[in-house]
Amino acid sequence: MAASSLIIRPVRPDEHAQLGDLTVRVYADILGHHLGDYAEVLRDVAARAGACEVLVAVDGDGSGDDGDGRARPLGGITYVPGPGPWAEVATRHEAELRMLVVDPAAQGRGVGAALVRACVERAAAAGKAGVCLVTTPSMVTAHRLYDRLGFVRQPERDRRLDDGLLLECYSLALPVSS
Repeated sequence: MAASSLIIRPVRPDEHAQLGDLTVRVYADILGHHLGDYAEVLRDVAARAGACEVLVAVDGDGSGDDGDGRARPLGGITYVPGPGPWAEVATRHEAELRMLVVDPAAQGRGVGAALVRACVERAAAAGKAGVCLVTTPSMVTAHRLYDRLGFVRQPERDRRLDDGLLLECYSLALPVSS
């Protein structure tokens, strides 16, 4: 599947559980014991979708359905329009990306890049000066994606959680529209 056959769209309520389970499964593999109670936050797609925009990537060519004719999410991302309860580091001039996840079976197909680009487009359309996100040192595949898309490390904005996990900040400046 090429990235061009992907459809990026808002998550549907009937996909909340599936996307939540996928997110917990992938993050558990990466974060291990650091996941803890955060698993329930990751699983609760409905709460995120009620306050932010949660996007999913699905096959646009009709493949990848669950046998009921409905495409299953290959990945998802939460677009946070600015500071608020879902933002980790966003300023009022930035949007923030949260909880990017790609099904391991769909990795290498452009799913993550398509999801990030869709959020960057939303931020630009909203007149934001930039997009930021936090990631962990162990998310090396994501780091490569962010580097490739032009994001820059912002170590002065890093945070350390109570359990010692480092959250590394990346940001992308957007062209200022006149």
